[in-house]
Amino acid sequence: MKTDKRKVALVGCGMVGMSYAYAMLNQNVCDELVLIDVDKKRAEGEAMDMNHGLAFSGSNMKIFAGSYDDCGDADIVCICAGVAQKPGETRLDLLQRNAAVFKSIIDPVTESGFNGLFLVATNPVDIMTRITCALSGFNPRRVLGTGTALDTARLRYLLGDYFHVDPRNMHAYVMGEHGDSEFVPWSQAMLATKPVLELCRQSGGRYCSEELDKIAEEVRTAAYKIIEAKRATYYGIGMALTRITRAVFGNESSVLTVSAMLRGEYGQKDVFVGVPCIVNRSGIQRVLELNLSEEEQARFSASCETLRESYAGLKL
Repeated sequence: MKTDKRKVALVGCGMVGMSYAYAMLNQNVCDELVLIDVDKKRAEGEAMDMNHGLAFSGSNMKIFAGSYDDCGDADIVCICAGVAQKPGETRLDLLQRNAAVFKSIIDPVTESGFNGLFLVATNPVDIMTRITCALSGFNPRRVLGTGTALDTARLRYLLGDYFHVDPRNMHAYVMGEHGDSEFVPWSQAMLATKPVLELCRQSGGRYCSEELDKIAEEVRTAAYKIIEAKRATYYGIGMALTRITRAVFGNESSVLTVSAMLRGEYGQKDVFVGVPCIVNRSGIQRVLELNLSEEEQARFSASCETLRESYAGLKL
């Protein structure tokens, strides 16, 4: 990947895409941002609006509305396009509707000569990431989805509130499908280097595993509650996309719970799913294997099977 210019092509200028763009502008994450949308006029308006705020930011980004031809020299193509999740609709219900949308995106992107990384946010994100990989023919290490990155952030926020510590000192992950079968491997959750389950046992009843289970449920259902309240979620996922992008451009080798293809890790193959990965300029450098308990491994396997079954019914 080139290091002299950090260029992102954003496909989909809805609330998720523009939350991502706005966060990148404020954090000075890239040098060039091209906005692509089926509604070209909207993309032009969004570019104008963002450019008018450049003078108030610490960024010197070049922002413009473009076309798929502009993806040729991009480092990252981020896909936020797709139909929105309706109240009460599961992420998997979105699948068939969004699969057709992706076919119309991936073909012209690859035809442009694009040779960077695909970053996918569209739900159901694990399956949409796998669809992106299949349609593009890219090495799976160069195709990643937001996976459970946002879920993990939600988890750490709630754990920080529960244990009265900075969420950044909570080391815990949400794994599996970004959806109803996701779970928290509590055996791997830490406050600094102190296992959370041990902390509960030693707290004299102040902290308990039952409350942890409630937190896990709150994380799992957070999107449904937000959608019911304000019709869509976008700020959190926009920030998650920005964090992943920063890890790529900074060649950070940061550990993030993104959607990645498993090739034997956790005993699973040929499935994109949310797992802790080392992310840097090459994309997914490698998948980290946590020491899951027997019950956690069973839950992870079940989540992977759910994703496989959903993908199997598609006609690409």
